[in-house]
Amino acid sequence: MNAVQCPEGQELQKLGSGAGDNPAYRGAPSPRGTPRICTISSAVPPPSQQKPEDGPQEKAHKTLVSGCCLQICCGIRGLWGTALTENTAENQEPYVNTTLRELLVYIVFLVDICFLTYGMTSSSAYYYTKVMSELFLHTPSDTGVSFQAISSMADFWDFAQGPLLDSSYWTKWYNNQSLGRGSHSFIYYENLLLGALRLRQLRVRNDSVVHEDFHEDILSCYDVYSPDKEEQLPFGLLNGIATYHSQDELGGSSHWGQLTSYSGGGYHLDLPGSQQASADALRDLQEGLWLDRDSRVVFIDFSVYNANINLFCVLRLVVEFPATGGAIPSWQIRTVKLIRYVSNWDFFIIGCEIIFCIFIFYYVVDEILELHIHWLRYLSSIWNILDLVVILLSIVDVGFHIFRTLEVNRLMGKLLQQPNTYADFEFLTFCQTQYNMNAVNLFFAWIKIFKYISFNKTMTQLSSTLARCAKDILGFAVMFFIVFFSYAQLGYLLFGTRVESINTFIKCIFTQFRIILGDFDYNAIDNANHVLGPAYFVTYVFFVFFVLLNMFLAIINDTYSEVKEELAGQKDELQLSDLLKQGYNKTLLRLHLRKEQVSEVQKFLQGAEQEIQFEDFTNTLKELGHIEHEITELTAAFTRFDQDGNHILDEKEQEQMWHDLEEERVALTAETENLRWSTVSSPAGESSPEAAKAGGWVSGEEFYMLKRRVLQLETVLEGVMTQVDAMGSKPTMLEKKGQLAPSPGMGEQAFGSTCRQPQL
Repeated sequence: MNAVQCPEGQELQKLGSGAGDNPAYRGAPSPRGTPRICTISSAVPPPSQQKPEDGPQEKAHKTLVSGCCLQICCGIRGLWGTALTENTAENQEPYVNTTLRELLVYIVFLVDICFLTYGMTSSSAYYYTKVMSELFLHTPSDTGVSFQAISSMADFWDFAQGPLLDSSYWTKWYNNQSLGRGSHSFIYYENLLLGALRLRQLRVRNDSVVHEDFHEDILSCYDVYSPDKEEQLPFGLLNGIATYHSQDELGGSSHWGQLTSYSGGGYHLDLPGSQQASADALRDLQEGLWLDRDSRVVFIDFSVYNANINLFCVLRLVVEFPATGGAIPSWQIRTVKLIRYVSNWDFFIIGCEIIFCIFIFYYVVDEILELHIHWLRYLSSIWNILDLVVILLSIVDVGFHIFRTLEVNRLMGKLLQQPNTYADFEFLTFCQTQYNMNAVNLFFAWIKIFKYISFNKTMTQLSSTLARCAKDILGFAVMFFIVFFSYAQLGYLLFGTRVESINTFIKCIFTQFRIILGDFDYNAIDNANHVLGPAYFVTYVFFVFFVLLNMFLAIINDTYSEVKEELAGQKDELQLSDLLKQGYNKTLLRLHLRKEQVSEVQKFLQGAEQEIQFEDFTNTLKELGHIEHEITELTAAFTRFDQDGNHILDEKEQEQMWHDLEEERVALTAETENLRWSTVSSPAGESSPEAAKAGGWVSGEEFYMLKRRVLQLETVLEGVMTQVDAMGSKPTMLEKKGQLAPSPGMGEQAFGSTCRQPQL
């Protein structure tokens, strides 16, 4: 066998020329310096250039230290080995192995982020929100007005002085006995009212232009609200002056109402701590005409806390007074968990958070390595971009978690020092609910699973279909949205003043999507216009639903059929199921729960009939759990012993096959026993490499190193010999069937091939 050049040559050279002379492999003594296990050539420097050799102990120590360092470096490097950092383009099996390892690591990360995300929520949050909404939104006043039924300023004052105060200040039991908890209010006897209620309003200036025809009748005019028309001057009350405070002074945030968006500033009043004092303050505001034609919106903000379930409920009741007159009520009730670490489950979440941070560091290093190798080509894959999105969202989530913890501690400390002040948790709850990066991150994390299972051809049908029909869908989308937006403008201009669901252009767009899904109110359109309403509806359904939507489905269906047909005609590469089956079989072999291939074939020959069909032989191999390339190797042996080429083994051919397989099994058994004997029978006092060479045997460390190299080489040669046997058997079969003219020596070469492993 020719010398094989390999990167490990220099490492084996240190062991000396006699390292390969293992008595277990020798029949007759080999020449000095000629290893029988593996011959690895490497350039040896001239003796004049070699450094003086160290002593035996120092040399053994340096070899051990360098080996340990190499193993540590390889282990660390293997942590970040991915399909993009490893050379897996030439072989499918390493690619599948690497992808499978990435998938297993990513599943651990996904489970961790699921625990982390669901640990921030509670099943009690819905019921907490429900009872608070029923109490403050549905409770009627003495005049029968609830918050949802407010339609004027007078209704607002009835609600504020009735259901609002009665629902906010609970100091007695249902039998009128005191709760005995001091001046604090416990809503529903369980929920502590944090601080005071805050009333805040925004006003507009009286500088709108009145048409000249109405100058004598209309002396003042107040436009719709906008930040540039907001009133900021003080105005007088019966017992004082209301002063404007900016958004920064109040520490508030903007609010998007039913009509427009409002700033976080305005004129505010924090109600006193008792119910009677708050009722007096509201009565003074009503008598002092705190709300008038200038007012455009009123906010009622307060927060409650339930210690039983460790949840905060932040309520904002909003009443807008449009320029048309009347009142439009709306509300926001957010239930969040701001105090994180209380129960045992919360401490488990701490562990998940630590693991989450470790995973972030791991994937950051991983992406840096991939960017360093591929540079801008890295961004050409949508999966790599998704990796960056998940990492960035994870970093943002960690930053927000730190900010939230510090801010809650600051607000709670301020509230404990001044219990009668307003507790402003609005901004925190807004960030928690509207910008919950962990929920968005979890969504992208689940989508990312397709990255690791896309090597299977079944899994690639979706991505291949979308990629192929992308241009067709883009061209269709242009045509679709031209027609769609044309109908949206038509519907808004025709029926926007009479139909609530299309009173704005944005609402009209979503209403048309709902029509496609079958959710629409035809009677409202018909009542708005008995002629144009039905015409609009029928033509829209015909062109958009029956024509354009079915064209979209036809494009995808046609492309999917083409992709499926092409994938069906392709040869199956190494699949995930094959890899798992191969790993399962190897595990059974290592645990001695499964016999070798040779024994399995012998068992099949022993229990077979007088004649063995090729199809039965192949099916039996599949039932025994062999993967595709193992079946190819064994069927090549079947073809070699099938001398007449009729795909049937008669008794004589079976006997010859049994005899050769028995010789191979005995040789493998003897080789295994010799390897075991050579490792166990080493003298205890001769553990150094020099002593091993002197005694004619190798040490355990050297032997296992050489064994690993031999196995690598045998794996390569095994594939080569299998292909040679298969190629040698095909011309013989064609010749016997009359499809190929015989050539001198071809038959002898075909029948002369052997299925044994090359002896090294």
